Amino acid sequence: MIYFFDGSKDAFLTAFLLAFRDEHAFLTAGNCQLTLGQESVFVRADPEKARRCEARLSELDQGCMHDLDILLRSGEEDRGQIAYRYFRFIALRKRPVRGMLSEDAVIAASECMRRVTFEVHRFKGFVRFMESESGALYAPISPDNDISELLLPHFHGRIPDIPFVIHDVRRAKAAVWDGVHAFTAPLERAEIVLSADEEGWQALWRRYYASVNIPSRRRLKQMKGYMPVRYWKFMPEMPAAAIGDLPAKERTASPAECEDDAPRPRGSS
Repeated sequence: MIYFFDGSKDAFLTAFLLAFRDEHAFLTAGNCQLTLGQESVFVRADPEKARRCEARLSELDQGCMHDLDILLRSGEEDRGQIAYRYFRFIALRKRPVRGMLSEDAVIAASECMRRVTFEVHRFKGFVRFMESESGALYAPISPDNDISELLLPHFHGRIPDIPFVIHDVRRAKAAVWDGVHAFTAPLERAEIVLSADEEGWQALWRRYYASVNIPSRRRLKQMKGYMPVRYWKFMPEMPAAAIGDLPAKERTASPAECEDDAPRPRGSS
């Protein structure tokens, strides 16, 4: 049996309760090709069942709901099944299992969570804010995983007095600090009017990047390992252009040029 759910925690826990006794069950929050004779069901979130399931699992492992939050943020298509196998193993063993790294279910879950948390760590250095005409900061990102909400505490701690928006253009959502409240909200597109100083700040950043670069010590493979090419399009310094690996491009792209419909900030004039 294949159990489809909408990717939310409550829907997963509801599906988990329904599927638990079937060791061959498959849970997915995406698309799945059915084989001949295979049955499927779409599971809607049942808050009461979800709370009951959460309470029981938390008795077995107090940290498992944090693990579930990280797993469901993964961009991997099989995140639902990875989470199902991991939580089913917790339920069968009746205790925490995250240290049992010889078990396939634990290995898969650990690797999935590691990729999410590592991307959060990366984006703490990859986010590039732009100053808007109002003084608020805006940063478009396109991460592999749903991490915009996880970035909020870091940047709130760094710039608590300045409102900012971290816009995940791939998922059409934003993490927002308005100076008083931190929250997430849907955001399809953003039209930003940049401040008069923004171009100067970006030029200064590019000059700094070029000045610390040593052409005779280029290590492109290593650099791309630390700063993957898929993150470059929202970086004003455009690392490849600075070192001559790729031709310089405009940092903001039109919808036809970018699969996730990146926003196009407008300068002040």
